[in-house]
This record gives sequence, C-alpha cells and structure tokens, in this order.
Amino acid sequence: MSEFSLKGHDTIALNDLLKITGLCGSGGEAKAVIAKGKVKVNGQVELRKTCKIRNGQVVEFAREQVTVTL
Repeated sequence: MSEFSLKGHDTIALNDLLKITGLCGSGGEAKAVIAKGKVKVNGQVELRKTCKIRNGQVVEFAREQVTVTL
C-alpha cells in the first residue's frame, strides 16, 4: 500500500490520481480501466472517471492500493 498526499488541495480526480501515482501510464488508460470497472474506491467499484477523491479514501487497482492523505 502506498500513500498520495493532496498537498493542500481538497480533492483529486480519480483518473488523475491513477496517472500521477503511476498505476496507469496515461490519462486515457486511466479512463479506460475506470470505465471497465477495474478500479475500486473504498472497496466499491467506481465508474465515474473524474470522481473526486478525498482525504482518507483508498483507491485500488491492479492489486495495488493508494491511501489519500492531506
């Protein structure tokens, strides 16, 4: 499990988080895997590509987990 810091921001879009953390190679790839139902937020499948991820949420993809912190 890894952590991602929002660094003073309130939220980050799910597709941007996947791209920035390196779980996906590009924004397009991130959008595609989200649309296919391969990404979970707090244990639930998330299909909204720009879903706002907040402090404390856990994103799962490809057997990797990222915890979002402030």
